[in-house]
Amino acid sequence: MARVVTGVTSLSDVPLSVLDLSPIVSGGDVGMALRNSVDLAQYTEGLGFNRYWLAEHHNMPGIASSATAVLIGEVAAATKTIRVGSGGVMLPNHAPLVVAEQFGTLEAFHPGRIDLGIGRAPGTDQRTALALRGPGGLSAENFPQQLAELIGYFEPGEGHAVRAAPAEGNKPPVWLLGSSGFSAQLAGSLGLPFSFAHHFSAQNTIPAVQIYRNAFRPSEVLQEPYVMLGVSVIAADTDERAQWLAAPSGLTFLSLRSGRPIPLPTPQQAADYPYTEMDRLFIEERFDSNIIGSPETVRKGLETLLADTAADELMITTMVHDHADRRHSYDLVSTLRTA
Repeated sequence: MARVVTGVTSLSDVPLSVLDLSPIVSGGDVGMALRNSVDLAQYTEGLGFNRYWLAEHHNMPGIASSATAVLIGEVAAATKTIRVGSGGVMLPNHAPLVVAEQFGTLEAFHPGRIDLGIGRAPGTDQRTALALRGPGGLSAENFPQQLAELIGYFEPGEGHAVRAAPAEGNKPPVWLLGSSGFSAQLAGSLGLPFSFAHHFSAQNTIPAVQIYRNAFRPSEVLQEPYVMLGVSVIAADTDERAQWLAAPSGLTFLSLRSGRPIPLPTPQQAADYPYTEMDRLFIEERFDSNIIGSPETVRKGLETLLADTAADELMITTMVHDHADRRHSYDLVSTLRTA
């Protein structure tokens, strides 16, 4: 991966944040997944993480964060200082008015702590997207117009034909999320912060960051470009332990590709699965951008990513079966900032 710019190489120089999908694990249920999310938010707040974002996905038996705004409210109410937001709301799935009302309400409840991350992907398969949007309904084709409408609802004014009363005067920071150049270009032109999904589109990271910085125009909310990268990290006491914990994530990717998504399996279930050679190659490719290993291995991986991109912030997502192992992974990552 060619470098976009050099300079930022130390983890102590950048904030670290959390991206959570509320994984539903084999042997668990939705209630357990949601309680674990609240617990992890409280735990990572204590570790000094900057923000805690929750992702919108639908029709996936291994992910419980579908009602993203509801879960954000629960997490924000259970924490005190960490920023809480969406990573992200998939805007084509929702009327902009509804999103404005939801996040205006959240901001009113928790002033100065809510982030509104917006994406344009469906976050699901096409059949589910149709069920969300309705026949002849919402579409990603006019995403810039939807975004402008959404942002407009937060501005007070009598000239609006329709007003989102909870949103007026309660505008959280708006981020654009992306995995390609489209959102990078749009975020830059609007002067918005940009969060790139390096964890599942690593080949596009450098081009998208370059597009964003080249396109950036100062705005009322941001004078300089600001890049946050989503990174998949699994840290454990040893490289071998981390690889063992990472195996279930590989099996879930494989199951999703085959059209049969599953709850997050145990490491033993992943080890016992009869992989074909093609399966192993697919998982190896998926793991290529993941950072998996001991604290020293993780440090090297994250600092290399920082050197390659000069990212302003890293958002860590960790998918492992056991909640204690997930907490421990974030614990180890947090120590890298001061070690």
